[in-house]
Amino acid sequence: MILQHWRLVLAVECICLCISSSSSLRRCVFQVTSPNYDKYAAARNVNGSIQLCENTHCCVGYYVIMNGQPKVDYLACDSVEKSCPSSVCETHSHFNNRFLRCVCNTDLCNSNIIWTPESEEPPHTYTYPAAEILKMAVPLAVILLVMFIMIIATKRRSLFKEKKQNLQSSCDDYSLPSPCSCQTVKSPEIDFAHIELQQIVGQGHFATVFQGKYKGSVVAVKVLPADWKPKFITEKEIYELPLMTHAGIVHFLGTGRKPDDNSCFIVLQFAEYGSLHSFLSKHTTSWMSSLKLCQSLAQGLSYLHSDLHSNGVHKPPVAHSDLSSSNVLVTADGTCVLCDFGCSTILRSWSERRCCQSHTTNMEGHAQLGTLQYMSPEILEGSVNLNSSEFLMQADVYALGLLLWEIWMRCSDLFEGGIVPQHLVPYELELGANVTLESLISYVSHKDNRPSIPKHWQLLPQGSALEELLENSWDCEPDARLTAHCVVDRLVSIQSSCSL
Repeated sequence: MILQHWRLVLAVECICLCISSSSSLRRCVFQVTSPNYDKYAAARNVNGSIQLCENTHCCVGYYVIMNGQPKVDYLACDSVEKSCPSSVCETHSHFNNRFLRCVCNTDLCNSNIIWTPESEEPPHTYTYPAAEILKMAVPLAVILLVMFIMIIATKRRSLFKEKKQNLQSSCDDYSLPSPCSCQTVKSPEIDFAHIELQQIVGQGHFATVFQGKYKGSVVAVKVLPADWKPKFITEKEIYELPLMTHAGIVHFLGTGRKPDDNSCFIVLQFAEYGSLHSFLSKHTTSWMSSLKLCQSLAQGLSYLHSDLHSNGVHKPPVAHSDLSSSNVLVTADGTCVLCDFGCSTILRSWSERRCCQSHTTNMEGHAQLGTLQYMSPEILEGSVNLNSSEFLMQADVYALGLLLWEIWMRCSDLFEGGIVPQHLVPYELELGANVTLESLISYVSHKDNRPSIPKHWQLLPQGSALEELLENSWDCEPDARLTAHCVVDRLVSIQSSCSL
């Protein structure tokens, strides 16, 4: 009898301990709208309308504005650990007020959102049914399962910290800049009468690019309408920074204005193969030629991100902010050069921005710019800290990882005995050619998916190194990504250890 009594006591204590342990996990409301349900049906730790968070203490809510009102798209635990200082779910709008997002740090806090339409002053609170929130009757088996999940979560966090430390220790320290001297190199003003335009070689949203002749040499002439003068000024400012001459950056010759319509033009080095997108669409590559493309591309971005001082002048770090295969050129020697700096940002300290007001790029204006398929998860979500310039370089590295994948997917030596796939931009295979913002947020940010890496690469000598490099470049956690300089080092190491 006494033995049975103590068994009962121990069982009760075990249950109490389990309940106490489970209470340390954040509880968030879980709700997914019907169009997206299949993608989230396998979400972990869901019991009815409640989800126990495994990797974060933050609850998140995503909403779509329909007919002037917010409609739930996705309520759950946040995907990874992020900063969520607020105890209430106060929404912030993104992408021209088409989407709302909120994060908070208390149990079930994403059941109530605080939303203030631009046309109204007082905040509106939208509450979900209390009956759904109070469904907390969890059987003993589920509680024991939660204990197991906690052990797994602890191990995963430990692995993430170790991964981050290894990445940081394996590469050179890449700190942000000290204040610069506010100097620029004045570019020559080119008389349009001295340029002979020959044919259009590129047409973009902001500009038209011509092949032309200037002083007997073949050049590229980028013409921007007068309406896009801010883009012209930004790009001119980047090219005029000191020490901007590098083999991985398109050579800049000067600027001017067309007298007939007051449009602006930029004269640049002519790249014989055109854009990287055009090159990959028409050509496959060998292993060594693909490495040449990748290394020159990474070296150009590393230089762009670098903080350089020489002979009393200073080149501050620059974030490209619109890195894509259409904004990279391929020269006659098979190397890549960066171009199209109309969305770029010079990364300066706040004190320097005050002293160089006329040369400061607006970071907030750039946070939602770029080519959609190459936007990093944090920019898609709008969850970046606009007071920190480092996130822009991390977003560039995410795009760099996608470009490396794009190049290697056209390398014939990586598809030996098979057919090299036709050129596709990232996520075109999974989401179609006309990818939407909504589908990209769901696929890349919510589900943390990336372009498919061919399984047979694991059988190649360099396969595991390529996969590791890509995953470390496009990691969902910005701080866990490599720096551009580190990508260069990895590519050199791959070349020296793996040859075909």
